[in-house]
Amino acid sequence: MVALIAKMKIKEGKMDEAIELFRDLVPKVGKEEGTMAYAVCRDKAAPSLLVVVERYRDREAIKDHSSTPHFKEFSKAVGTLLDGKPDLTIVEEIFSI
Repeated sequence: MVALIAKMKIKEGKMDEAIELFRDLVPKVGKEEGTMAYAVCRDKAAPSLLVVVERYRDREAIKDHSSTPHFKEFSKAVGTLLDGKPDLTIVEEIFSI
């Protein structure tokens, strides 16, 4: 299993809009084959930072996720709300509960 951690700084005054975009995206991601978990979190210490923790069966599932029409549409829309580029990290999961 692999995990992708995406940290996104949202422009001032745009957090509610960003959250709504995720609210629409998450059910669609949940239906993708290979998606094990997808959590959108807000950093309490940095309220303008969203951290998305994504778990996939394998790297191929990440690739498939990134190529879906709903993710491409989401990426275009959320891109206008970001304050800088997202910080993406892919890690191999050794074990979890």
